[in-house]
Amino acid sequence: MKKSFLFSALMALTVSFIFVSCTKEEEIGPNDKNSLSIEFDNYVGGEKLVLGSKSYKNSLGEDFTVSTLNYFVSNFSLKKADGTEVKFPNQYFLIRQADTKTLTVTLPDVPAGDYTSMSYMIGVDSLKSISDVAQRTGVLDPASYGTDNMYWSWNSGYIFFKMEGISSAATTATKLFQFHIGGFGGRTSVTANNLRTVTTSFGTTTAQVRKNIAPTVHVVTDVLQTFSQGTSIAKTSVMMNPAASKPFADGYAKMFKVEHIHNDKM
Repeated sequence: MKKSFLFSALMALTVSFIFVSCTKEEEIGPNDKNSLSIEFDNYVGGEKLVLGSKSYKNSLGEDFTVSTLNYFVSNFSLKKADGTEVKFPNQYFLIRQADTKTLTVTLPDVPAGDYTSMSYMIGVDSLKSISDVAQRTGVLDPASYGTDNMYWSWNSGYIFFKMEGISSAATTATKLFQFHIGGFGGRTSVTANNLRTVTTSFGTTTAQVRKNIAPTVHVVTDVLQTFSQGTSIAKTSVMMNPAASKPFADGYAKMFKVEHIHNDKM
């Protein structure tokens, strides 16, 4: 009797295991796709960035407020748990702290799978920067920014990262500091290249793209990192020369960290 019961229990367990295995296999179809969103949450140290009204201090003790924070992110790629990569060319996004709609970017038609990390560029790559103006639409259309200019007509290139504000350490008459960082490496000759690629691990939680799951990756940035390579408001209150901007670019490459991932079913 005991043997019969044990056999029945083992059979039930085996059938249950097969059923669960089949269910898991059926979770990902060969053509299943969904979107993946990345939410950028801008901080200064441990405090949320508030434009205009809140004062912060950098590692040099210089006080500053931020009135403008904009940056381009582009050329995303996602890495699966098996090591394969999915790339998203010609996807360009402009993060503008003043416009909450821009703080979340969405990658469409992501193949279903478990993703462990992502890479993306801060800036606009050289090929797109020198492409015909007819190919530069959406956020790459300089006319789309209004008065919040993100393109240097005099320097034929995009401003990859813009931060402006007020600081008592600034040497300008109005105490305004302006950090406008560009430079894609040159067209006909080698020039300063302030493009930076960021790779961020998802840690112990994978982004699980499924037919019914469109994950959101929450990225926290730390503006203080822009000062981490020696940038000083007192020494350089207006930074627009690409050749002199390398330390600042090296700093913004360290800004980004994945905090958590939502894998909620739709």
